[in-house]
Amino acid sequence: MKNLLIILICLSLSSILIESKNKDANKTSVVTGADVLLTEKIDLLKGKHLGLVVNHSSLLSDGTHIVDALYKQKEVKIVALFGPEHGVRGDTTGAIENAVDAKTGIPVYSLYGKTYKPTPEMLKGIDLLVFDIQDVGARFYTFISTLGLVMEAAAENHIPIIVLDRPNPIAGLYVDGPVTEDTLKSFVAFAPIPITYGLTIGELAKMYNESGWLKNKVKADLTVIKMKNWKRNMWYNQTGLTWIKPSPNMPFLSTAIVYPGTCLFEGTNVSEGRGTEKPFEYIGASWLDADKVINELKKVNLQGVSFEPIEFTPQWFKFNAHPPKYYNEKCNGIYVHVIDRNKFESVKTGVALLWAIKKVHSDKFEWRKTTIDRLAGTSNIRLLIDEGKTPNEIFNSWESGLENFKKIRGKYLLYK
Repeated sequence: MKNLLIILICLSLSSILIESKNKDANKTSVVTGADVLLTEKIDLLKGKHLGLVVNHSSLLSDGTHIVDALYKQKEVKIVALFGPEHGVRGDTTGAIENAVDAKTGIPVYSLYGKTYKPTPEMLKGIDLLVFDIQDVGARFYTFISTLGLVMEAAAENHIPIIVLDRPNPIAGLYVDGPVTEDTLKSFVAFAPIPITYGLTIGELAKMYNESGWLKNKVKADLTVIKMKNWKRNMWYNQTGLTWIKPSPNMPFLSTAIVYPGTCLFEGTNVSEGRGTEKPFEYIGASWLDADKVINELKKVNLQGVSFEPIEFTPQWFKFNAHPPKYYNEKCNGIYVHVIDRNKFESVKTGVALLWAIKKVHSDKFEWRKTTIDRLAGTSNIRLLIDEGKTPNEIFNSWESGLENFKKIRGKYLLYK
């Protein structure tokens, strides 16, 4: 009887261990395109003279910057580095100057300042471009405009380009907002896509290339190195990858989740929370009555979010090129607190906030017309709010264009 009991206990323990191992096996980390390139597809680079479009997020799984890893490869020559907003190492604010990378001595060309697109002179001696930058999933985040312009330059100068794929931090399912109108294309609206497009940067590159959206409909010789183990419903903290601030005012995943909606406040005289511990999660102004605004928001059927009255005083952090709105001035504000990210709709929430604040404070609220229209990709949001339309009427105004985009988008999905 004792022996039988021991056998049963052993079998039970064995079952628990097997189940535990199986659970751990399901937690496989996502492998980025950069890691796939270095471990499995390095032959694509051998004998090539490279131009690398990178920033501080261009890290391998062991924490090594891709520039430093490739610099050690004997059969690869790095001719030049190209820095987007915030630079190659992510340590620059404002306009960036051409320079030399302090760590490797490689020339660095700025793609944020006087020049946004690589020139033929910058591309001399390069026979392969590699793009590896972490995106945040919002149209007006400038890295995806840099992607489009680099692809144009690659096509025009007959240089192949490899895009190393990385996760969309806010998952790959949420698609919302107005599609950019042709007259409002800019560096924060490169292509006719909505504010949230639900694509990885590799999928977006394919879409740019095959939809005729590059200048003069040129087409790049494009290769996308896919990730391993990424699924469309994954949020960044489910990938097993370490969060690296894509830019100074994007400190947390929670910032990226609200950003597609609250970044619209850059086009107003209301603070978008720059200079606080929670940029884009805090919005406010010295004159704002948070309780009244929140009462208006209760009339809108917004899911997965709560609004909490707060106070904050914006500070001028060294990584901000300019002082934030209401610098050193106490603001009454609203904390946009996401309580269910799978139900939360950032774009609709941001537009509803604009509507509510304009309704409560029509005498103090002001648009920065050029900025809000560029960010929204349309003047309709501003005009409909000014006309007193309801949030649902405003949301419906972009539905037709959004449905058309979704049909196009489906052709470029690389992951389930």
